[in-house]
Amino acid sequence: MTTASPQQQLKKLANPTKAVGVARFFKTGKGEYGEGDVFLGIAVPQIRIVAKQCKDLSLKEIEKLLQSKIHEERLLGLIILVNQFKKADEDKQKQIFDLYLSNTKYINNWDLVDCSAEYIIGGYLVNRSKTILKKLAQSTSIWKKRIAIMATFQFIKQKQHEHTFIIAKILLKDDHDLIHKAVGWMLREVGKRISEAIEETFLQQHYQQMPRTMLRYAIERFEEKKRKKYLNGSI
Repeated sequence: MTTASPQQQLKKLANPTKAVGVARFFKTGKGEYGEGDVFLGIAVPQIRIVAKQCKDLSLKEIEKLLQSKIHEERLLGLIILVNQFKKADEDKQKQIFDLYLSNTKYINNWDLVDCSAEYIIGGYLVNRSKTILKKLAQSTSIWKKRIAIMATFQFIKQKQHEHTFIIAKILLKDDHDLIHKAVGWMLREVGKRISEAIEETFLQQHYQQMPRTMLRYAIERFEEKKRKKYLNGSI
């Protein structure tokens, strides 16, 4: 690992001009979901290179990154955590899982959730009780809710769809677009990776109550005639 701290390494890569556009993309304006977040303007591949150089960072140091006001530092911390989790023994995985859950308030944008939830939360729970996912899905936090549904991506990859459906049902009437997109995406993955017929067992029960964006994401891979029937409510 380089002698420069992770924070120093990121600072050297900062691009203030790019940071302005990135901040706008991640909705950091007043009243938006990323309000007040601070960006350095660093591309994700660059952050992944730094993560490899800092692969042995202690959990205490990673937690400092997770609690940073700077978005890329939080992202770096999560990428390091994911990389460590994949190589860790059961005890270390439990420590990482617990650290993640105790810092969900800082995992506060969709890219932070999407790069980490399936690997750490889903990865740890795949053969364990999944009760915590219901608690997260029933939270008032949009990010905890997105963590809950995105964690199920790991189960889908293991050909397990049941908890995707359970969490999707809890989130069916959520009012946030980022939840609509995530739920629709995971339902689509059930159809893609397991069975379109299994996906349709959920859709046929719930599609008429689903937000339009959620439904559109869920049926994106269907053939056009079937998509139109769902959109027209004529299934």
